[in-house]
Amino acid sequence: MTLAATKDRTGEQCGVVGVFNAPEAAKLAYLALYALQHRGQESAGIAASDGRRVRLHKAPGLVADVFGEPDLEALRGHMAIGHVRYSTTGSTHPHNAQPLLARYHGGSLAIAHNGNLTNADELRREMEKRGAIFQTSTDSEILLHLVAHTSSPDFDEALLLSLMRLKGAYSIVLLTPDRLLAFRDPHGFRPLEIGELGDGGYILASETCAMDILGAHRVREVEPGEIVTFSSEGMSSQTPFARSRPAFCVFENIYFSRPDSVSASGKSICEIRADLGRELAREHPADADLVLGVPDSAMPAAIGYSRESGLPFDLGLIRNHYVGRTFIEPRQHIRDFGAKVKYNAVRGMLEGKRVVVVDDSIVRGTTIGKIVKMVRGAGATEVHVRSSAPPLAHPCYYGVDTPSYGELVAANLEVEEIRQQIGADTLGYLSIEGLAKVMPNSASYCFACFNGDYLAGRPESFTKAIMED
Repeated sequence: MTLAATKDRTGEQCGVVGVFNAPEAAKLAYLALYALQHRGQESAGIAASDGRRVRLHKAPGLVADVFGEPDLEALRGHMAIGHVRYSTTGSTHPHNAQPLLARYHGGSLAIAHNGNLTNADELRREMEKRGAIFQTSTDSEILLHLVAHTSSPDFDEALLLSLMRLKGAYSIVLLTPDRLLAFRDPHGFRPLEIGELGDGGYILASETCAMDILGAHRVREVEPGEIVTFSSEGMSSQTPFARSRPAFCVFENIYFSRPDSVSASGKSICEIRADLGRELAREHPADADLVLGVPDSAMPAAIGYSRESGLPFDLGLIRNHYVGRTFIEPRQHIRDFGAKVKYNAVRGMLEGKRVVVVDDSIVRGTTIGKIVKMVRGAGATEVHVRSSAPPLAHPCYYGVDTPSYGELVAANLEVEEIRQQIGADTLGYLSIEGLAKVMPNSASYCFACFNGDYLAGRPESFTKAIMED
């Protein structure tokens, strides 16, 4: 059983970075990965090139644990790509750490991938029948084999033909000895931004917070279906794919991205989440004394709820930031007190109060149930739960680690039944219409986890599992 199966949160996907035309590119990639650490804590890695050779260092663990000064000194070159991983496909085994580096008849290439391929099983079987020997269980390796097995001797053509075989979600940075490339799937499910470092240098990153740490200037996002190439001739772009409906993951704005990052619309994530809280307060007001946010991701939404409702916001829940993900083990009697280790209620703030608890989303419902119990135990007379996301009723197949239908509480219970299960006095979810109202250019988002509209289909393995259920 993976850790993902033991928790009551949606899992972060992965974070990718790329640095081009910068002295000590690997060190800049290292700093950028620090800023993206929230997107994955299982492993970290960097591949760098000096124009002749691609070198790689990766290992399980946090960025600070994986890299020391000697490791970064060995990653010589003016180009680098990096990755922090949270497994959404493949196991947590060290061999699944990225970037993945391959040496084949066309040379060397390394890739770092954020997303999930929905036709991974089909492509993997095809490659294995053709003699491919896979070294990992992650779908990211499939692209390497597709490029290596393409008949065209031209790398650009081989890459394009390979990308045309992929279905699902991918934001990828790719490094060869003399070039760095970045590309997104035609729907643009997962994020990828371009920034300028100055003196002709560029940075690519899943979020703009990775640019801020380097003092880089955000230029734009890599467009859905776009391939951007950085070489000695500068930056060039092509859009070879047929235009598809944009479907950016709405959960990036609700939960995954750091609040200080900037969305593709140019609006800060913190502002968007506060607006979600305001809309939530309009849809589901509460007769209460104060508003709490579940730390840390729900705090902006709680502040927005407070401002719109006129109820004071307070820090009635404190989070212990030193609890590792591996603390919660797959045994129910241990999971039951996991929330108490991660959160603690402040009795002095809550005693005798009617409290609104704002969370960013409700997955299984177990953690919010423990928080409700904790807040009551600290003396609150009423607990009103509000979610700044609609009911999460469908799994994500595009790079977010969500449970199956059987484990998603909103897929199996009505709102009133969920309220009773978590022990709240009232429960209110932001509506899908309210979410769309807040999102800039809402038609360009993927809402599949709320409405089941899977624009890029479902993986074969998941479809079989659903049919068997």
